[in-house]
Amino acid sequence: MPSEGNTKVARVWPVIRAYAKAARRYPWLIGIVFLSGLVIELLAIIAPLYLKRLIDILASEDPATATMSILLGIIAMFALVHFGKWAGNRIQVFSINRVEMKIMADLSNDAFRYLLGHSYDFFVSNFAGALTRRVGRYSRAFEQILDTLVYNFLSTTVFAFGAVFVLFQRSMLLGSILLVWTIVFVALQVLLARWKQPLRTARVEEDTRMMGALSDAVSNQSTVTLFAARKHEYSIFGRTVERWRAATMRSWNADAWIAGFQAFFELVIEVGLLVAAVVLWQRGLITVGDFVLIQIYVIGLIDRVWGIGSSMRRIYEAFADAYEMVEVFQKPHGIADAPGAKPLSVKAGTIDMKDVGFTFTGGHPVLSGFTLDVNAGEKVALVGPSGAGKSTVTKLLLRLYDVTEGSIGIDGQDIAKVTQDSLREAIAFVPQEPILFHRSLMDNIRYGRLEATDEEVYEAAKKARCHDFISGFPLGYDTHVGERGVKLSGGERQRVAIARAILKNAPILILDEATSSLDSESESLIQEALKALMEGKTVLVIAHRLSTIMHMDRIVVMEEGRIAAGGTHDELLDHKGGLYHKLWSIQAGSFVADTEA
Repeated sequence: MPSEGNTKVARVWPVIRAYAKAARRYPWLIGIVFLSGLVIELLAIIAPLYLKRLIDILASEDPATATMSILLGIIAMFALVHFGKWAGNRIQVFSINRVEMKIMADLSNDAFRYLLGHSYDFFVSNFAGALTRRVGRYSRAFEQILDTLVYNFLSTTVFAFGAVFVLFQRSMLLGSILLVWTIVFVALQVLLARWKQPLRTARVEEDTRMMGALSDAVSNQSTVTLFAARKHEYSIFGRTVERWRAATMRSWNADAWIAGFQAFFELVIEVGLLVAAVVLWQRGLITVGDFVLIQIYVIGLIDRVWGIGSSMRRIYEAFADAYEMVEVFQKPHGIADAPGAKPLSVKAGTIDMKDVGFTFTGGHPVLSGFTLDVNAGEKVALVGPSGAGKSTVTKLLLRLYDVTEGSIGIDGQDIAKVTQDSLREAIAFVPQEPILFHRSLMDNIRYGRLEATDEEVYEAAKKARCHDFISGFPLGYDTHVGERGVKLSGGERQRVAIARAILKNAPILILDEATSSLDSESESLIQEALKALMEGKTVLVIAHRLSTIMHMDRIVVMEEGRIAAGGTHDELLDHKGGLYHKLWSIQAGSFVADTEA
């Protein structure tokens, strides 16, 4: 079993590699940030030396004999050094702001691109809210880490070496005391930060779980309301919050103990150096100006070293935040283009599924020995009971999953060997439950073909019989539809999805219960639009309402992942006792009612 220390290292180095790769794009800006930080701290060491000299002159000479030109010269140099610090600070701040914004934008884009490249299975297995939180934390953690490195670690290191070096020039004793104290204090700070890391990691993990639970409940608010389950959700979320509270309290209490330890060590060094300075002054080994120098260096060093502990905690927390997204990077895309994959070329639109088998990870076989040939321009319907594998066939054709066995070809090209984008560009898909972007209706329909003109969008909407209800909105096509399209009815969402497919005008069309959310009147209108849409295309239709697929060229009956029968509507009805005849008989009453209506 790996140790806790090894686990920390395993989490830190992948983040460092990812951030270093992003930072290498801006070497000059990164160089300016660290060089200006070095100059600032060196000037912070030099400035008190002029103050020491000024005080020594004032303390040792008679005011009447002190040379004004010398005193003003010292003050001028003191002011010049501080002006250099001020200028260096401005350069550093503007540089770090610029480089952080550039790199954070790059990190966000990189994370977004890689995240969207994950498979359909990845997204159905993770909370959307938790994933979006990971992307946000990933870029913000870089800001936290770089700020800590520049403003604390670099600052403390340079100032500590400088202060110790100067004090060694004044007194070996004073320099040795400050050096030993700095080494011991920093070492203990690092050890305490490492000790607290598991508590910090646990708090981050509980925070992610809490946000995931919150996102899950909010996105399913309508279900919670309809089932009067608010108390149940209060209980679930309350338990999640309690675990987060307990983890956070343990982390905060540890911070409080560490802060108390730091305050004690600060007292020790201040008192110790003052005692040593008094002894050395009595012996005539240091001057009054040295007292000022010591105090400035000690206060400055304590101020910087004091932040080491909190900075270590922040930087470990930032690494923990970033690692959650790095974990996503470390997971290879479940569905990836094959090496050397070429764009799919569709001329006819034939579909060839040979001995296809598919099993979900850790599940039972969904398809087994499934073979289906669809000719160019043929309209084929897939019917069968729930769980027969109909939707799985379409997901495999769209390559949302890869087949476990066999192969799928389009116009003789194995879809596993062509680019995914070209495959999906050749297929228009209307799902049973279409989900829309929280954007305008114009944007949602135009998603079918992003370069389409407004007039082409209007024409597609008219064919899908959604132009009239869209025109009825105060903002018309500029109306935003809410998250996942919740401001529209199920039938309206489906008509928008059909308009999107009409606009796409792909050679292959998949309809997965495309009219299931429509009333009878709307369905009759849409059926006319679908007939025009299907003209000249290879079509796969999944349908439970058999009346909608009576005129298909061929109907394929599926049962338990296999083809049980196939033929036209009339041919299948001739097989008395067959599965299709049984399904038809069950639905016959509703068909008669629809016809009479």
